Amino acid sequence: MNFINFIKDKIINIFLILFALSTIEILLMIYDLDTLIKIYIPFSIILVYFVGLIIEFCIKKSYYTDLENELNELDKKYLITEIINDAQFLEGKILKSILQDSNKSMLDNVNYYKHLQEEYKDYIELWIHEVKIPIATSKLIAENNKNETTKSINEELDKIEDYTEQALFYARSNNVEKDYIIRKINLQEIINNVINKNKNQLISLKIKVIIKEINLEVYTDSKWIIFILNQIIINSIKYSNKNNSEIIIFSKEMKDNVVLYIKDNGIGIKKGEIARVFEKGFTGSNGRINGKKSTGIGLFLCKKLCNKLQIGLELNSIENEGTEVKIIFPKNSHTNFLNNLKEEFYGKNTY
Repeated sequence: MNFINFIKDKIINIFLILFALSTIEILLMIYDLDTLIKIYIPFSIILVYFVGLIIEFCIKKSYYTDLENELNELDKKYLITEIINDAQFLEGKILKSILQDSNKSMLDNVNYYKHLQEEYKDYIELWIHEVKIPIATSKLIAENNKNETTKSINEELDKIEDYTEQALFYARSNNVEKDYIIRKINLQEIINNVINKNKNQLISLKIKVIIKEINLEVYTDSKWIIFILNQIIINSIKYSNKNNSEIIIFSKEMKDNVVLYIKDNGIGIKKGEIARVFEKGFTGSNGRINGKKSTGIGLFLCKKLCNKLQIGLELNSIENEGTEVKIIFPKNSHTNFLNNLKEEFYGKNTY
């Protein structure tokens, strides 16, 4: 807010004052008054009026400058109505009232759609838990009636189970703080769990798994990290070579972190696509290969969950040579994770 714009806004009032003064001067000409009096009357009116304008400008400029500064300091701009000061002039009071009413309406609308989203998420989670029962039953039937047909059916059931699990974790990915237990876990146990989940496909495709130097402990949530590792292993299986396929898993203990490596000698990723593999819905050229249809959700979800868990996730690949994924667990990050999660959940600014 500057003085020139303020004066422009008052231009009509100024013209009306000048018109009124001109009228007064014309009327004063009828009377035999001293010239000094004729000059003093309009001059005093103009002086008082412009002093009033300057005072009004100073009050409004101070108020709007403070308001703008407070807005710029806020990460969540909509909280401005919670800290806005009471104005000493009518327009400011009206502005505050309008902002508060608007903010209340916005929050009511957000809460309404948030409630709908929560209801839908609850339904999806319930549906997934329910559908797991017939999947498990079907797998049990296939196991008890082993032949080539049931073997193929069992493999397809494994894929269905993976996709339902992916949907479940996607539904929960925005509310990690409601469903986590951070504790010390052994990488060896986690890797064994993931490999066991995918053993049928690994055996069927004759993929060799080499595990070494992973008897290290890290702080994280076992359920979420198992899902992340499972998605990475599924990708290694899906995009493996037909001959001499192998997955190598090992870890390194650094000064500030523990790095888990998962390397394969699969078909790899084109150089120009590596930077986009964590984008939602990005499938790349590999995802369009016949028989390897991709949703573009797996790695996106892995990255999102890693960010929530304060874990690093990196991917490097060379086309036709293979892919390397690194999962980086910070040492002594238990307290930092909880603090960061609390800040994200409650917001950086509380009042």
